[in-house]
Amino acid sequence: MTEKTGVLPSQMISKMIADGTIGAEPKVIPEQIQPASLDLRLGYTAYRVRASFLAGAGRTVAERLEEFEMHRVDLTQGAVLEKGCVYVVPLMESLSLPEGIQAVANAKSSTGRLDLLTRTITDGGVEFDRIAPGYSGPLYAEICPRSFSVLVRPGMRLNQIRFRQGQAVLSDAALRELHKEVGLVSGEAVIGDGLGFSVDLRPETGNLVGYRAKPHTGVIDLDNIGHYDPADYWEEIRTTEGRIILDPGAFYILVSQEAVTIPPDHAAEMAPYLAMVGEFRVHYAGFFDPGFGYAEAGGAGSRGVLEVRCHEAPFVLEHGQVVGRLVYETMAERPDQLYGTGIASNYQGQGLKLSKHFRAP
Repeated sequence: MTEKTGVLPSQMISKMIADGTIGAEPKVIPEQIQPASLDLRLGYTAYRVRASFLAGAGRTVAERLEEFEMHRVDLTQGAVLEKGCVYVVPLMESLSLPEGIQAVANAKSSTGRLDLLTRTITDGGVEFDRIAPGYSGPLYAEICPRSFSVLVRPGMRLNQIRFRQGQAVLSDAALRELHKEVGLVSGEAVIGDGLGFSVDLRPETGNLVGYRAKPHTGVIDLDNIGHYDPADYWEEIRTTEGRIILDPGAFYILVSQEAVTIPPDHAAEMAPYLAMVGEFRVHYAGFFDPGFGYAEAGGAGSRGVLEVRCHEAPFVLEHGQVVGRLVYETMAERPDQLYGTGIASNYQGQGLKLSKHFRAP
């Protein structure tokens, strides 16, 4: 493996598959390989468990399943994962990482937009979604549908994994220089431990600013693309005041005020903003691939969709309020494919947009 520092691009991920660093049964298919990440596939069995858990140092996930398993669900013919329940699903992929390579996992964009909490756990793991250098063993997805029950099958790709070598995060000074060079956001760049972005509650046309998940809906089959009527699952949020009140426990789809650019030799990850700014968090789906929002990749004007959940108290969210930040990292090499260029990228050039499962309004 090269000693280059940074996030590993698609061509290096392909080499890791070829040399057995990334194992898979059945073999990885080309569609899983993204510009700066690898999609992970669900296996054949879901374990309904009493509670979310981490394996913990010196323990395996299989051992912990013996403690917490309630029953098993065969996914072979498709099965429903019910809202409010917690499941653990062995993934088709496994890892044999060298000491110099670490990994981080995250939900895919469509997964996050369905409020489908999906996290990766490993043997000996003491954190969700973080995989230490040198890890060798299986991968599991913990899945908790929060707003909608979903129908899943083996091979579905709900989360993704990114590999990095060394310290690749840009300092604020480097981020300012990169913004001067390529223009990372439209408008003024708010930089502090990453690139801040704010919520858009004053759209240029109309008064639709977001969607709120309905509490009692039907099942969503994750194979059905462009199939469902948004009105059956979402309430429209409209305002002419430039502010909305978030309800405790409710889940919202909003959009950033800024258009975002990820240059081809960089990747980014959405991080939650400080809890001190309010009783909410921007949700879980967090990877932004090289080429997102990049004009030459067909993405000029791509904005960030915000998956927001309010916590204990109602909270007034106002137009232009900073709600999250993007942490930029350098790529070890420029990827041989960019987001939106020649690959099936569902959200290039997006504005306010639900997941790909819903028909366009």
